[in-house]
Parts: sequence; C-alpha cells; structure tokens
Amino acid sequence: MSIKPIHIIGGGMAGSEATWQAANAGVPVILHEMRGVKGTEAHQTDKLAELVCSNSFRSDDHTSNAVGVLHEEMRRANGLIISTAAEHQVPAGSALAVDREGFAEAVTAKLEAHPNVTIVREEIAGIPPEDWDSVIVATGPLTSLPLAEAIHAHTGEDDLAFFDAIAPIVYFDSIDMDKAWRQSRYDKPGPGGDTAAYINCPLSEDQYNAFIDALIAGEKTEFRDWEKDTPYFEGCLPIEVMAERGRETLRFGPMKPVGLTNPHQPDVKAHAVVQLRQDNALGTLWNMVGFQTKLKYGAQTDIFRMIPGLEKAEFARLGGIHRNTFLNSPKLLDAQLRMKSMPRLRFAGQVTGVEGYVESAAMGLLAGRFAAAERLGWTLDAPPPTTALGALVTHITGGHLEGKQTFQPMNINFGLFPDIEDFPKKDENGKRLRGKAKGRAKKGAQAARALQHIDGWLAAQAMVSAE
Repeated sequence: MSIKPIHIIGGGMAGSEATWQAANAGVPVILHEMRGVKGTEAHQTDKLAELVCSNSFRSDDHTSNAVGVLHEEMRRANGLIISTAAEHQVPAGSALAVDREGFAEAVTAKLEAHPNVTIVREEIAGIPPEDWDSVIVATGPLTSLPLAEAIHAHTGEDDLAFFDAIAPIVYFDSIDMDKAWRQSRYDKPGPGGDTAAYINCPLSEDQYNAFIDALIAGEKTEFRDWEKDTPYFEGCLPIEVMAERGRETLRFGPMKPVGLTNPHQPDVKAHAVVQLRQDNALGTLWNMVGFQTKLKYGAQTDIFRMIPGLEKAEFARLGGIHRNTFLNSPKLLDAQLRMKSMPRLRFAGQVTGVEGYVESAAMGLLAGRFAAAERLGWTLDAPPPTTALGALVTHITGGHLEGKQTFQPMNINFGLFPDIEDFPKKDENGKRLRGKAKGRAKKGAQAARALQHIDGWLAAQAMVSAE
C-alpha cells in the first residue's frame, strides 16, 4: 500500500531533523522551504539547517551536562543534526562547534539524496490545505508573516515574541596575536583534546570602563513601532543591553577573566577578557563569544576595535538582530506536539518555545517520529520526563509553573528533569559530599538515568516497528 506523505514546512534545524526521522521510518516526506524563492532577515543562503547565530551546539559532555545528555540521546536516535555536526566539528574547548558552511551543505546533500524526501522551494502563506492531513510546522523563529498571522488568527492568541541577536565574526588574520593569545578557560580540553580552543583579548580596568561607556552610548538599531515592546530572551541578550544593566555585568558574564593567564603579561591580571571561538574548519573565521548586538554597523566596527587585539579587526559578518516568534505551547499543543484545535498540525523547533539549535532539532526529532508512527498506524508515547528529550517536551506542553501568566523559551537544563535521590552521597574516602561536589554527583546520576531510559524508549519503538 502507498503511504500518504507528511508535509513539513521549514528546512531549519527542526524541519531537517523531522524530515530525516520520518523518512528513515519509511514514510514519504515533502519538505517545503521558502528560502530559494524568498529570503529572511537573518539567513544568508538557501541551504537547509543554516546556522544564523553562533556555530556552537554547546557542551558535548554527556556525563554531567544537560546539553551533552541531549546530544547523546539524539545520537542514539540516529539524529541527522548531531551526527552531521560531528562530521564538521571545529575546535571549541569542551563544546561541540561546527564549520557552518560545511555543516549546512552536508545536511542539504543528505536530505536531497534520501529516496523518501522531496524538497519543494515555496512559501506556505497560510494554514495548509485540508488534504494535507499530517503537517509539521517547523518554520522556526523567522516564520513568514502570512503563515504566522494565519496561525495566530486560528489560535486567538496574542503574539508571543522576543528579539534574538547575532554575534559578529572576525577574520583570524586581522587579530593581533601579539596582544591576544590562545587558551581555553582553565586549560580545559575539548572533545579533540585541544586546551587552547579560544582566542582571548585582555582589557585593563580603564580599557574596560571606556568600552562599557562606548557600548552604552553607541548608536542602536531603531525598532518599528510594533516591535518596541517585544521582550528579549534572557539567554541571548545583546551585549549593550547587558552593559546597561550594570558596569560589572559583562565582567561576570561573557567577559569574565577567570581561568585565563595572558602569556604576554603573565604577572598582570586582566580586568576583563573577550573570547573568540573558531567558526569554520579552516580556522579563518572566529566568532565573538556572547557579543550578540543591536548596535548599528558603523558603531560596531568602531567600538569592537577598542578591544586590545582587535584594533585592526576585519569582520566577515557584523552583528544583527531579528524577531523570534513562539507559541503559547502549554495551552495550544498536546504531548504529541499537535495543535489541540487542529490535530493534523504538529509544531517543532523554536516556534514551540525551546531555545537553541540542539533543542530545536530535538523537537524536530520527536515531531518526525510522532508523525511517522501515526502514519504507520501505531501510537508513540513521548520519551520519559527523566530523559532530556522528555524533559523538553514536558516543559513546553505543560511543565511550566501553575498560574504563570507568560510562557518563555527554555534551554535544556537539569532543572527540567525530575529530581533523583539515588546518587552517591559520599566520596571514595567516606566523606560526605557537599556543595559543588554533591551537585556534580547528582547531575551525573541524572545523566546516567536519562541515557538508560532513552535506550528503553528507543528499544520499545524498534520492537513495535519490527512487528
């Protein structure tokens, strides 16, 4: 018997992952992507899974870090995004970062070559037609206005939106390495063993204060009237907004100087440090870590060249800003990521209220599997909430605080996991664990439990699909 296709709208992280998962289950997929016929405010190419902000997928430590646990769960679920990231990895300390161009090209090539995938370049400018009886909307934070308006008109919800800012990228050969140096914080090695994955630019107290003054005074992008009251996502604040919150804010955030020693002046403690992370495999492009901004382009070049080591910096890309839109998912979506009022529509990615590349792809992974199982005539339950995948879907479909008036985007973190009591309380010498040591032990136990439970969830699916 022929199987009707699943229609997936949007070829970003979530849409690409959802397409891969459904197609690998044996279900035909039609992936609709508007880039190629219509661009967005932030994308520069028509490649699938293009990274528009950082090139980092964050920590790859699955033993005690929630993001790393999510990475590993997706690996075990044959995740397209996480496996392709590994193939195009660049040095980034303990983080998983990628060559953005190679990564997007590889994802595009894999989906174009899949026998169950058809890619159609077109904009879906409203609610999909009725005969599309299984649809995944994975349009992300840059959902086209006609589709966003149609969805919001159907739900009756007010827009829920925030601004997301993009960090600048610097050419390596324009960095003055007589002032800057290579070192990872605390010399911590990354997956490839590199203990010098970052470039560090030190600032004295006077230089730091002058920099803060310039950030605050710099000319900013002017928002349109309908954008002015849109809140920022706290996890991706523009650098100048952080500066406005207090002169020391940046020194305890992206410009903290701890764990670093300047080999040019080993006896001088930097007051603040700007870090840059490798952005491509060749090592020719470096991303200014945490320096997302809404400064105008002219102000950016003037102000960022105040940083020692970047006085002659040339920028491959300057910072920018765009509006992100997400649903009130706890009210609108069920545990299968279906719209309660129109179950033929599923949603995946940042539009559901998760934040981050990996989290967006994770929701695509689940939506693709849910939709494929439904097409094949069986029900797939969500992963246990003890897993990273399950914790995320639980959060966006009902895990928010009771009585909370607003729903906000969330990265994966152990605070979303159920508590655990079965973890080591004493060290190898019998001494009771306290503080950070106790916290590490608890996180380690939560990570181990998550991977054990995701294996069980995946094994159950394999048994059903084999019958």
